[in-house]
Amino acid sequence: MSATTYRAVEVTKPGEFSLANKPLRDPGPGQVRIRVEACGVCHSDAATVDGLFPIEWPRVPGHEVVGKIDALGSGVQGWTLGQRVGVGFLAGSCGYCEFCRNGDLVNCKNQEYTGIHHDGGYAEAMIAKASGLISVPDDLTSVAAAPLLCAGLTTFSALRNAGAKVGDLIAVLGIGGLGHLGVQYARHMGFNVAAIARGADKGELAKKLGAHHYIDSAATDPVAALQALGGAQVILVTASSGKVVSQTFKGLRPNGVAVVVGIGPEAIEVSSMDLIFGNRKLEGALTGDPATGDATLRFSALSGVSAIIETAPLEKAPEAYAKMIAGKARFRMVLTMDR
Repeated sequence: MSATTYRAVEVTKPGEFSLANKPLRDPGPGQVRIRVEACGVCHSDAATVDGLFPIEWPRVPGHEVVGKIDALGSGVQGWTLGQRVGVGFLAGSCGYCEFCRNGDLVNCKNQEYTGIHHDGGYAEAMIAKASGLISVPDDLTSVAAAPLLCAGLTTFSALRNAGAKVGDLIAVLGIGGLGHLGVQYARHMGFNVAAIARGADKGELAKKLGAHHYIDSAATDPVAALQALGGAQVILVTASSGKVVSQTFKGLRPNGVAVVVGIGPEAIEVSSMDLIFGNRKLEGALTGDPATGDATLRFSALSGVSAIIETAPLEKAPEAYAKMIAGKARFRMVLTMDR
């Protein structure tokens, strides 16, 4: 990064990456410029890479961004030069739509998505809306904090808002980029944690992450296993398969809820009988607001929850993305800006 330009890996059309030098610009009103230190590579980056949203090309992906503010736009209050901040998937609420006025910043009608509506963090610098910034604690490194801004925030927020009480049985379905964090958060929140995945080989990892119980869905009926434990108050669905939701839903105890945070193309089929008898619920959860992002990072620092990370330099972003999308990352890829 020079005084006038910065390096970025951008997508020039669906599926095509390019390393570019882009002109450094000043932030506009209500914006900050961030000197990026780390950026996670998330499965949701596929929305940019595959052009799933209307996008103006070229576009820089990346919505797990950590760096230091190096310029403030007019009207920005509460943030200072040199402060380390994070930017997640949600780019910042408008503050005036009906949802914002009711305190629902996540569903702001004018919300933009980082790396989709404007350039994200696969770069040495980025412009961000101040209303979407998240404060990064001093005792979290930038690399450690990056995956917590999406995978961490999503699972933390979903568990925090699911209505379960300390000691309740929480099942985490899937031990991957989201699930390996969900297990840790659930354990440190004081829940009785059951991890569900396919294969006996994942059992040891599940226990290391903090699961009290491991259910191998390839060898055991997960519904029977959960009901033998008393039934789950919450099933946190981090896997992207609709079939696995259907296959585990009846593992909920009465008034339990399955919260879906993993996105996939398959439809989720749940019978009205299973919903009505037992008053079970099925809902989705999309990340969290900036205050919840602050809480996610503070809780992670206090509890020691951390992502299992592989790092790669910025110029290797296409390879890092390919490894992630192929399911070969263990478990989160993070780009670093050091040359």
